[in-house]
Amino acid sequence: MSGSAVLVGIALEEAALTLEELAAVCAVEPDWVQHRVSEGLIVVSGESSGEWRFSSAALRRVQRMHALERDFEADPELAALFADLLEELDAARSRLRRARVDLD
Repeated sequence: MSGSAVLVGIALEEAALTLEELAAVCAVEPDWVQHRVSEGLIVVSGESSGEWRFSSAALRRVQRMHALERDFEADPELAALFADLLEELDAARSRLRRARVDLD
């Protein structure tokens, strides 16, 4: 390859994915997402499914929940609970890293 490659992307922390975009990225059907939103298992902004927007945190949650449901045949509620625990673990690790940096 000659020259240099340029990668173009979107910072997901600032992006808001639509239902269709989220479903495509996570390789799930939009109905799969809609069902979990209606059950209160996935946080969304917007009033109707056409207006829904999903954050990068919701993207990670959907990916985790889908993997848990697929790999372990977990019920959606159990997958959401486990995703909650993984999110808490991620937050604790982040706080620990910041505390270590503050001590240095």
